[in-house]
Amino acid sequence: MLSPIQMERHNSQHASASPSSAAPASTSATTATDRMGHGRTRSLGAINFGDILGGSGGAGGGGIGSPRAYTPGSPMSGSMTLGIGSPNLGGGGAEYEWADIQARTFCKWLNKQLESQGLDPMVDLVRDFSNGVKLIQLLEIMSEESLGRYVKKPTLRVQKAENAAKALNFIRNKGIKLTNIGPEDIVDGNLKLILGMIWTLILRFTIASITEEGLSAKDGLLLWCQRKTAPYKPEVDVQNFKGSFADGLALCALIHRHRPELLDYHSLDKSDKRGNTELAFKIAEERLGIPRLLEVKDLCDVEVPDERSVMTYVAEFFHKFSSEDKAETGARRVEKFAELMQGLWTNKNDFERRMSALLSALQTTQHSWSIAPRAATYPEAIADLSRFNEYKKTSKRGWVKERQELAALYSNIQTKVKTYALRAWEPREGLRLEDLERFWAQFLAAEATRSRAINATIREIKEALRQSFARAAEDFVARLQQIEQAIGGLRGSLPEQKKTLVELSSNIPALRTTLTTTISDLNQSCLEAKVEENDYTVLTFDDLEYELELAEGGVKKKIAFVDNQMVSAQHTNVTPAKLEEFEATFKHFADDELNILGVWEMHSALASLGIVYAEEEIGVIYSELEQKFGAVTYEAWLDLLVDLTKDDASSPEQLREAFRGMAGDKPYVTDIDFQYAHLPKETVRFLEEIMPEERDPAEVEEGQDRPVADGQRADIYTMHETILRMHIQATSATLSINSGLGAVQECLEKYQELKTGKKLAYVIYGLSDDKRSIIVLKTSEDKDFDTFVGELPEKECRWAVYDFEYTLPGGEGIRNKLVFVMWSPDDANVKNKMIFASSKDALRRRLEGIHIEIQATDFSEITKDAIMEKALRR
Repeated sequence: MLSPIQMERHNSQHASASPSSAAPASTSATTATDRMGHGRTRSLGAINFGDILGGSGGAGGGGIGSPRAYTPGSPMSGSMTLGIGSPNLGGGGAEYEWADIQARTFCKWLNKQLESQGLDPMVDLVRDFSNGVKLIQLLEIMSEESLGRYVKKPTLRVQKAENAAKALNFIRNKGIKLTNIGPEDIVDGNLKLILGMIWTLILRFTIASITEEGLSAKDGLLLWCQRKTAPYKPEVDVQNFKGSFADGLALCALIHRHRPELLDYHSLDKSDKRGNTELAFKIAEERLGIPRLLEVKDLCDVEVPDERSVMTYVAEFFHKFSSEDKAETGARRVEKFAELMQGLWTNKNDFERRMSALLSALQTTQHSWSIAPRAATYPEAIADLSRFNEYKKTSKRGWVKERQELAALYSNIQTKVKTYALRAWEPREGLRLEDLERFWAQFLAAEATRSRAINATIREIKEALRQSFARAAEDFVARLQQIEQAIGGLRGSLPEQKKTLVELSSNIPALRTTLTTTISDLNQSCLEAKVEENDYTVLTFDDLEYELELAEGGVKKKIAFVDNQMVSAQHTNVTPAKLEEFEATFKHFADDELNILGVWEMHSALASLGIVYAEEEIGVIYSELEQKFGAVTYEAWLDLLVDLTKDDASSPEQLREAFRGMAGDKPYVTDIDFQYAHLPKETVRFLEEIMPEERDPAEVEEGQDRPVADGQRADIYTMHETILRMHIQATSATLSINSGLGAVQECLEKYQELKTGKKLAYVIYGLSDDKRSIIVLKTSEDKDFDTFVGELPEKECRWAVYDFEYTLPGGEGIRNKLVFVMWSPDDANVKNKMIFASSKDALRRRLEGIHIEIQATDFSEITKDAIMEKALRR
């Protein structure tokens, strides 16, 4: 039995066809338009073009086109009356152009379906669909089902409407939603609704079946195009079914991707839109069997190509290449499976390889630790520590990460095995995770042992360095003490003492060599090892260096003293007291190294004795002494003073006569007398301080000179006795201090308390009231340097020891230096200056361990910066 379509093959002419209906399908667009409206005296009514583009009316749930392609005010916006067959359709407006493109495209697509069953093609959608026969034939072809009996040659409107209703009911029964279209719309030729219905059928039976990675219909087709044309970017970038296909390159890319032998994409002129589009149409039609649903002008000569027309045409490419895509999908699945199996195989091998490498690295490192030699020096120990720390930052961190990654890799392998139901897998014996965990615990224990061994070695080396330095320092000090004891025990004649001192002096270079080589190397090793404390000795390298300097200076001073004594012995006409005074003055001002006086030192020394000369006279005297003695040595100094003082009165009676002569036979002396005597100001000030005064103004007769101190006068008989007594006391005080007898035990005890660093920050020393003993005047725990300086009086001399704490440059540590201060302010009493200067050594020599010595006459000379400079220099 023949199907309704087969029965209709011999007789498929439209009941209402005109002679022009037999025209060829290739008739131009204008001719087709004429046929679409031929013989009709009624219009289809007003068609709002905005609704056609995106309105709610029309079959398929939407209008034709997309409203996003146009902007308000453009030629295709707004609405106009469009009637099939009306003169307006022949005007070539944008509205008709769009409808014409879609109508021709859909008609060609429908004819392809009809031709597949040998049926005659359509020429005019409106006319050929008006009796419902072609619509029923198309539905039977696309659905592969029979719609039953229908009027094959309807002549009456009611027959045509019945056929159209039958077709519409079939569509709705298939679950296809049609909106606002009825049989009369088809019979009356409502182009808008007819095109919408055809688009709905195309979507349902052609495009809806397209799926691509979970997407379907339009989105699926767009994704398919994007995937296929991805290698041709940036020339081809498919974003939609409008402008993306306007230059023909996207169609050429689809053909080249699937059938590269048909088209050489890379030789195309990318700027020739019409040529590329025509080439794609021609190859698709002639070589791929894809009908030319569109014309070149439909893509290239319009502002925006019709989306539905383009989708309909591109869908043909999808279905053409679907079989190839299915094969490609299958190949992809096989490829993915092969990749999965290959990846799993690689992961298994990689796990065992990496596990073996990690275990080998751990074993090698642990073995190297077990056979590593013990460091013998601190640099070697530090090098071991540095390598160990570097290992923890690099190798160990890499191994910890590798251990975690191996655990994750093993878990991933097991997950894939279970997911794909593969055969169970376990690594080879000895390469499993439990093997790694067991060895890892052993490795960590070995690591801790290595760390403890390095740290113990460093501690032992530091301890050995402390002991070695302490032994060397104590031995060095013992040798210095032998020299000091030898100096203290000198006996015999002066030449014999000089011989002994020269022998002692010859030992100094050997001691210096020991200090600068052996002890210096030990000290440097301690510094490199950051040994900042030493319980085996309180001595530091600076202490030893200072002690050596003291010993060397002591030998030189003793030699100078003996030389001076030998010179003094030649002057038997000078009293011992005078010689001591002259020698003390010389020692105070002379250069310690050369034991000579410069011109200014000689000037100052003479002034301290009350002998004042003009600068020109001093220069002359100095030159004469240099010519006679080669330099102002002690011998030259003594020769000068003996000559200057040979006529000086020294007996009490002579002293009384001198004051009587100054007073002019008065029983007292006044400031006028001092001025007439041309005494130095310092001497006058000294005499005014110590001279006894008479306060009875009645004794001063009118016209006589004013006594000393505004009406006060000095009894000359008492005055000379006082001066003489003070002179003797000062001389004996100086002698006792120089001999070291004046430093009482408390001075040394307080110094030791400061030195040991228990509490005291500084100690200030001075002389007792009788000027015969050195005593402690002030101690304090306050470490503030400004507070210490503030304790020094502006017009009195002092000695002091200050514990100076400072930070090494670069933050290398904190150090302490003991600073000995000789404070002799400019405004102090001249006699006191001499006593303090000559008594300094008696105290200084007893204070062992002094690092820095400061002599200051003004507060600007005793500053932190001055002490810091000396501390860093040492």
